[in-house]
Amino acid sequence: MTSSTPVLDLAGTWQLTDEAGDHACLMRVPGDGITALHEAGLIPDPYWGRNEYGLRWIADRDWTIRRSFMLDRTDVALVLDGLDTVAEVRVNGEPALSARNQFRTYRVPLGSVAKAGENEIAITFRSATREAARLAAAQPFPVPYIHQNNPIPHGNMLRKVACDWGWDWNIALCPFGVTGSIRLERADAPRIARLATTQAHRPGHATLTVTAFAEGAEGQPVAFAIAGQGAQATVRQGRATAVFEIPNPDLWWPAGLGPQTLHDLVAQVGDDVARRRIGLRTLELVTEKDDAGLSFGFRVNGRVVFAKGANWIPADALAGRITEAATRDLLESAVAAHMNMIRVWGGGRYEPDSFYDACDELGLMVWQDFMFACNLYPSTPDFLAEVDAEVRDNVARLQHHACLALWCGDNELIGALTWFPESLNDRDRYLVSYDRLNRTIETALKQTDPQANWWPSSPSPGPLNFRDAWHEDGSGDMHFWSVWHEGKPFEHYRDVAPRFCSEFGFQSYPSMEVIRTFADPQDWNIASPVLESHQRNNSPDGGPGGNPRIASTLFRYFRWPERFEDFVWLTQVQQGLAIKAAVTDWRAKKPHCQGALYWQLNDTWPVCSWSSLDYGGGWKVLHHMAKGFFAPVTVTAVPTPEGIALLGVNDRLDPVDLRVTAYATALDGSAREIGQGRATIGEAAERLLLIPPGTLGDHEVLTFGWEGSDGTHAGDIHNPLPWKAYDLPDPGLSHEVTQDGECWTLSISAQAMAFFVTAEADVPGRWDRNAVHLGPGAVSRLTFTPRDPGATPRFALRDLHAATMRRPDQRT
Repeated sequence: MTSSTPVLDLAGTWQLTDEAGDHACLMRVPGDGITALHEAGLIPDPYWGRNEYGLRWIADRDWTIRRSFMLDRTDVALVLDGLDTVAEVRVNGEPALSARNQFRTYRVPLGSVAKAGENEIAITFRSATREAARLAAAQPFPVPYIHQNNPIPHGNMLRKVACDWGWDWNIALCPFGVTGSIRLERADAPRIARLATTQAHRPGHATLTVTAFAEGAEGQPVAFAIAGQGAQATVRQGRATAVFEIPNPDLWWPAGLGPQTLHDLVAQVGDDVARRRIGLRTLELVTEKDDAGLSFGFRVNGRVVFAKGANWIPADALAGRITEAATRDLLESAVAAHMNMIRVWGGGRYEPDSFYDACDELGLMVWQDFMFACNLYPSTPDFLAEVDAEVRDNVARLQHHACLALWCGDNELIGALTWFPESLNDRDRYLVSYDRLNRTIETALKQTDPQANWWPSSPSPGPLNFRDAWHEDGSGDMHFWSVWHEGKPFEHYRDVAPRFCSEFGFQSYPSMEVIRTFADPQDWNIASPVLESHQRNNSPDGGPGGNPRIASTLFRYFRWPERFEDFVWLTQVQQGLAIKAAVTDWRAKKPHCQGALYWQLNDTWPVCSWSSLDYGGGWKVLHHMAKGFFAPVTVTAVPTPEGIALLGVNDRLDPVDLRVTAYATALDGSAREIGQGRATIGEAAERLLLIPPGTLGDHEVLTFGWEGSDGTHAGDIHNPLPWKAYDLPDPGLSHEVTQDGECWTLSISAQAMAFFVTAEADVPGRWDRNAVHLGPGAVSRLTFTPRDPGATPRFALRDLHAATMRRPDQRT
């Protein structure tokens, strides 16, 4: 590094070795050691078959990575983040840093250990499993963890990604490595350590205050610029502040409500330049007492916004396999399904800057958990000191993002107080311990960003309310898991009226394209050891797990499919129907309910799970359904004692005139009109039409279509009986294929009613829509874009009749 080069990036190729000297290979940094061992051919693919269980030894060893670098001066500082996790950094054999928190950013001057010329840096990663066990034994009182989610024990002892130790959807490998950046900077040069922004809005005007926290720059000027304006301020006591008055600001809006306008903010001191992209907006968490309890929702730029979206988990179980492009693809898929919010769940990680940049650009509000989930945690001084530093680091890094809607203290830690014998038998001790942790987080957050929206836990009925909100729907946010974990029917979603449901879900199998990446055809059986190892939701007491729940629910609603491929597809249809039942009902309860975030958007590896996107980003049936049930303007069918109510829902900023026409439709496709309704729909859902009991015949379904003054034109069906009760006729599906550039279009027609018609291709790619309903006389066009533009795909169709009524050799 020369004096004119302020940064030397140490990313790239390092040498990896283990403590026993048994293994050595190259490792990409950023990256993880397990990926490096696999890429070097030293271990098999961890995701294939049951390989995981033979690879857990990796976490039980110490590993070291090293590389050399050249310096022509020694006044440098080492800056690194994502150091996973218990790590010792040495430069030229001398200690430089001892770290034990994956979520912190470290900056260490190296003047005493660096030298001009060639230097060596080595990072030793101590075995996280051994260190966690040591810490657990050293606690002043037992601090239990959730055994059924963590086959590798004591993950709550370390500030490391919680799901690295396993989860009910994740592989358990406890990886190590550097998941963020690592570089050298000039130690003596003036620099901007962080930028903090605050906003104040009044009609037609925004005031933006920018504070640069500078080091090594006392008395020096800082130049600021944004939105065509410039300002200068002098560093006093480590900070410089500029205020910008912006008339008629171009505001940032969530997806579907307006543009995602971003303004370039630049601050410079000396040669150091800090850049941010700022969205001008107000984003408020609204919690108000009412007759039902305590409301919970978001208001953006003065307008109430119904939050539609899903929970986000890490994009891959192994950080070395995560790419910015794949992450953005997942987020773009969320927006394509009309989502406007992502909840970054507390058992994963604080995502890198590129994640939040993408959410800013796409209009995805971010509910950001702090990284605590489903366990009890220590409250010793050293642990809380790490938490305090972690919170300050991440809040300072992220607070300027327009997408950032909420900081939440944890995931389900209040509920966890009731999950363990230790906390049940001594609740006061563990409640005090939890309160210390929660207050540490809140204090550090508010001191770092006084304007931040704060919520203590999820689910929570409200601040200082320590009741678990799994079954209480009147106040705060709710996690509603009775349909999945308790085996209740889908109709049970209508029995609750959440103010905001931040978790609910139902499992399905991954698509066949994904199953082929980890299982041979001889293992295509839900009871095979390979398939069972890729189903992690298993009961610790031997009770029903994920596979029995999926199967028993299929028996409740469908006739049993004979082919494995049909079974896989039907689990996805079933999953889509479960989440649709919840979302459509809760949207119809606007404004009492103000949000629905299902569990979960994505997968970390190929596995049976609650995700709507397969591992790799492919759309499951649920995601295609979500594009419909999250549409800005829609009509939903809600059974009531008076009949089937058709309700109009409008998430747009302006009222929409909506007209619906309903039909009683026989399975052969013949239909008779049974009613029309219309209304102007604003923020609250409105009844458009009531279908009285007895209107539909035994073998008829309700079909209905609607048109809106905003240009909306769509339709849906409602089946009063379980699908297994209908003798579905062969719909006689046929299709024609046309190509237009890189896209292929299937024009599908039917001779009778065809339900959940799903087109499949034999090459990777994406359909614009799928799982559609089709009757005679109509043509449905589905467009496919191959991942490889040069591919020539072959196509097949699947529908409910073919999957559940036909012999295996009669598949369309």
